[in-house]
Amino acid sequence: MSTTTAELNELFAIPPVTELPPDVLGELQSILRLHSIPPQELSYKWESYSMKMGSEQTKLDLPTARAFKKDLQEMLERESRGKAHVRSVDKRGAYATPRNTGKGDDVFGMLDGIVPNTPVPQRSTNGAMKRKAAFDTPAVPKFSKADGMSSPSDARTNGNTKGVQSIPFSERQNAGQIVETLNPHLNTCEAPIAPPAESRVRLTANTDLKKFSYKPMAMHLSEASEVLDDRIDEFQSLIQVHHNLEDSAFGNAANRATSEIIAVGRIASDALEGKLNASSLMLETSRRTGAGLRVPLKVESVSHEFFPGQIVAIRGINASGDYFSVNQVLEMPLLPTAASLPSTMDALNERLGVEEANSENPAHALNVLVSSGPYTADDNLGFEPLQALCQKAAESYADVLVMVGPILDLEHPLLASGDFDLPDDSSIEPDKATLNDVFRILIGTPIRHLALQVPNITIVLVPSVRDAVNKHVSWPQEPFDKKVLGLPKQAKVVTNPVTISLNEIVVSISAQDVLWDLRCEEVKVGRTKESDLMARLPRHLIQQRHFFPLFPPADRKSLPKTGTEEGVATGTPMDVSYVRLGEWLNVRPDMLITPSALSPFAKVVESVLVVNPGPLSKRKAAGTYAQLAIHPRRVTDEEREREQAEGTMIGHHLFDRARADIVRI
Repeated sequence: MSTTTAELNELFAIPPVTELPPDVLGELQSILRLHSIPPQELSYKWESYSMKMGSEQTKLDLPTARAFKKDLQEMLERESRGKAHVRSVDKRGAYATPRNTGKGDDVFGMLDGIVPNTPVPQRSTNGAMKRKAAFDTPAVPKFSKADGMSSPSDARTNGNTKGVQSIPFSERQNAGQIVETLNPHLNTCEAPIAPPAESRVRLTANTDLKKFSYKPMAMHLSEASEVLDDRIDEFQSLIQVHHNLEDSAFGNAANRATSEIIAVGRIASDALEGKLNASSLMLETSRRTGAGLRVPLKVESVSHEFFPGQIVAIRGINASGDYFSVNQVLEMPLLPTAASLPSTMDALNERLGVEEANSENPAHALNVLVSSGPYTADDNLGFEPLQALCQKAAESYADVLVMVGPILDLEHPLLASGDFDLPDDSSIEPDKATLNDVFRILIGTPIRHLALQVPNITIVLVPSVRDAVNKHVSWPQEPFDKKVLGLPKQAKVVTNPVTISLNEIVVSISAQDVLWDLRCEEVKVGRTKESDLMARLPRHLIQQRHFFPLFPPADRKSLPKTGTEEGVATGTPMDVSYVRLGEWLNVRPDMLITPSALSPFAKVVESVLVVNPGPLSKRKAAGTYAQLAIHPRRVTDEEREREQAEGTMIGHHLFDRARADIVRI
């Protein structure tokens, strides 16, 4: 088997299948030859294609592989024709205004493939003509044109038509279907006859929310460098204690030496641009341990996963002074698991209505719904998926609804263009409406209705850097302004990221898509221990004790294209001076909610229940959410006796008593 075939099987075969069918493999190899790209880059293009098409249409068989091949070829042809068109228009100088010069209405080549070399119609600058055109509903032919195209990629070509839903939300297929289940042997939640008389959840914030109200865009280089240095030095102390090492065992990897040492530092690349690879790995030391120097790494003799910003402890030698040869990558110490006193657990179980120690009544389980944005498709601002989610929470009398941003998405084509109408509302004037009014009407309304139907529900709202109504533009990010947005008292606004407690359960949440960035930047050396991508990526967060251990963040151009006219993603505008606000506390969380554009999943990684609910609405299709049934933690008499004698605490063991379902909205 050739190296290329083995890589394609590893990247595209879905377990338990280990090899692709020969016809599918042949199509993928043909794409590699036509476009001269490596298998890894092809897998990224497939991931973007899958997100665009929706999971129902992206099973990798022969017809799908051919459609994928055709999509890539047509995209390449459009780019080529677009460049030629720009050059010809520039020579003619046919248009006077910057908007039309070189591009015109057909900004992204929408007419290519339908009417070849169609000239761009020149718009009149007359104000009356513009007002007349506003009533001619130009969006209708544009949407019809996108729907009739031969390739699904054409739906991303124009700011007003990108991500158009081929099927209206009300006509979606497989609504309510469970895509994936963790712990299927546990019962689902049983909806009570009436909503509970009082809230069954006690919500506490384990994060100091006031620290997030810092002044953004005021970063000092000296402060940023100190923060990055301190993180290396702190990990060195943790590693020394964990492995019981002497001070003499550590050294400077940049210094030439004949003896073996242990070096602690941050993984970096030897180039400012381009993806990290095994040949470009460098170790950046702190100023205290290595004067802040960087040294190339030779890692041929180890098997490990690396990514930029990762803190590592490596054993090796720098005999020549030119590079550090790595013999071993030391295991990183993990935070202890969360625990509580048995008496505390008994009190919380009583709050849930648990009377008998061995009761397995599903009505005692906490009903938790988890969703992430976007909350509406690219072709409308109806927020139908959000309304359906709120209706589901009301019908099942959910105890907790976690809504992770982006909620009012900056990358939505209609919001980016400002070309949309608000529903009739006597409290605002259309000409004076702000984005806060848009949020209050379109998003706040279904949330307020849910609060009226289930008065004791707890609604947690986590912002995103893509949220249009959060003035905090950088990550870490302060909460929404609850009063301005007109949210009910049941809504709890928290920071991004945040660690909260739902009763005894420690939950860590971050709206930033770190899993996608890690997927793009990670480099594997040798044969790795963990072949499951969805388990390997969250493990990086757990080992690094951070919500976003990647540094620097991934280039915006490498992220999936958006539906806006520019098509460039927001990315991660990180304020390095305050990146410590993204560090984990003194315990591992029981549950980690990390939304991502990758496939939704629920997995147990290092005793942590990791949940990616997936977007509630994809750009052209309905999405998914997560529903959890968290059963009470049973306390034994022996555990109660040990508490009285020794004050011993007990682990929460959420991964054993929580059923997690990924459900289509």
